[in-house]
Amino acid sequence: MPREKEIFKVTLVGSAVNVLLTVFKFVAGVVGHSAAMTADAVHSLSDLLTDAVVILFVRISAKPEDCSHDYGHGKYETLATTLIGIALTAVAIGIGYKAVTALLFWGQGGTLEAPGMLALWAAVVSIILKELVYHYTIRRARNLNSPAVEANAWHHRSDALSSLGTLAGIGGAIILGDRWTMLDPLASLVVTFFILRVAWKLLRQGLDELLEASLPEEIEKQILDIVTSFSDVHDPHHLRTRRIGNRYAIEMHFRMDGSLSLDTVHTRTREIEHKLKEHFGPDTLITLHVEPMK
Repeated sequence: MPREKEIFKVTLVGSAVNVLLTVFKFVAGVVGHSAAMTADAVHSLSDLLTDAVVILFVRISAKPEDCSHDYGHGKYETLATTLIGIALTAVAIGIGYKAVTALLFWGQGGTLEAPGMLALWAAVVSIILKELVYHYTIRRARNLNSPAVEANAWHHRSDALSSLGTLAGIGGAIILGDRWTMLDPLASLVVTFFILRVAWKLLRQGLDELLEASLPEEIEKQILDIVTSFSDVHDPHHLRTRRIGNRYAIEMHFRMDGSLSLDTVHTRTREIEHKLKEHFGPDTLITLHVEPMK
């Protein structure tokens, strides 16, 4: 199955679960009088929106090179990753604001309504389903080498963590009684920090790629090791690397004996390209510049 269709299939599975959980959580939050569960429902709703972003942008990123995009459309997938990070940040801020407001109200002597058992069961169901979807999505993301799908997987995991905190807050409020109803909004506040941590990771990854950050040092070392494995290649320098969607772009200069024929040098560069693509993927973009040894 083509990569684009595989990504669509994975995202569709997550979307189906998100629809079910969003409706269930909203009902449980309202009927069960739980601010934490209502906030969790908003988080699930954000998952639905990011699923739509992934489907849209991965379809665009799969388009081949054209006259206005010589390096293809891979950056659209990177943009999708960044937008998911922004969405997570917005959700976290909203949840945190509501939690702080409720805690201030309680601290001033206000009474918070205790959550019901329906909200508790909704949290349990959410944890189980979202953790299963996370493991399925992250496995497929790594097989497909898709940063956008991996970002979406972490969004599923953040929802599971959100529901875990919600479960603790709701359970504590129910078991310990009315004096501890503040555990419900407190759980929402704790969840905020989990979500922000994931959001920061995704934003940093997306922004690094959009701003043309180099590949990690260990990847660049692998590139140099591959190039210098050829005995007639010397002094690799001016190495420049970046990521474009799900593929790498590599530029490098190196030196060879100036007395070698053009045909010999050309053959060697093709062999280096083949070995790099064998290691980093057939879609790797490679530009090699050969200089004569001094």
